Amino acid sequence: MPRRDRNSAPALDTLPALEIARLINAEDAKVAAAVERALPQIAEAIELIADAIRRGGRLIYAGAGTSGRIAALDAAECPPTFNTKSVQFIMAGGTRALPHPDEAKEDSAALGRRDMAGKKPSRQDVVAGLAASGHTPYTLAALEYARQRGARTVAITCAAGSPLGRAAEVEIVAEVGSEVLAGSTRMKAGTAEKLICNMLSTGAMARLGYVYGNLMVNVPPRNLKLRERAIGILQQAAGVERDTAARALKAAANRVPAALIMLKAGVSKTEAQRRLKAARGNVRRAIQSP
Repeated sequence: MPRRDRNSAPALDTLPALEIARLINAEDAKVAAAVERALPQIAEAIELIADAIRRGGRLIYAGAGTSGRIAALDAAECPPTFNTKSVQFIMAGGTRALPHPDEAKEDSAALGRRDMAGKKPSRQDVVAGLAASGHTPYTLAALEYARQRGARTVAITCAAGSPLGRAAEVEIVAEVGSEVLAGSTRMKAGTAEKLICNMLSTGAMARLGYVYGNLMVNVPPRNLKLRERAIGILQQAAGVERDTAARALKAAANRVPAALIMLKAGVSKTEAQRRLKAARGNVRRAIQSP
């Protein structure tokens, strides 16, 4: 279980609102340092994930309760950010458990195996299990099932040497200490898990070239806000006026990577698409390729 410090928030219920906020804020400030200590393992996982997706595989998160919801959030944000379906998730209780908690499901190893089996994990994939304690039966069984089928495995926990950590090839541990609200891992532990998931997905997409500089060049402009964002990205990345960026986006059938290659390399839509395919979606390489 996550390490417990004695009396981290004594008499919380007697404090005025400002003191409660200060106390929680002070504890939250410790999370980034805990994650920082795990950066070498996070970097190792990023490379595993990037390599898997490059070869046509996936990152599949597995979790229960808070951990499952954090996994679902990161996976759900990847299509609108990076235009990819290669980040997926399973969670105890399924998607219904997002708004309707079903915490009893996390005790079922059988459900963990069943849900992971439904994803058909293989040696092309990376499976990342999230559990603050590292003991959750659902998540542990899902990870073990995936590893038996050749998937690379990552554990994200807040407790070193846990069963989940021992079951994974890469163990990412953020020891955040006790929670202000004792045992409520939706707080510091959940924040640490969110930070780590941000790094894993964003880092992998950056390694794959699905971003250009720090710009979301793979963003699919499916509404007015995102269309304006896409035009702004093209303006900034290619150093062109808004009208030029808008025309390029239209000529590229609203595909931002192709539009950027057209603008930067001075090529046709057909050639931009050919380069992008040859570069396996890596925008910078596509721009620089002959």
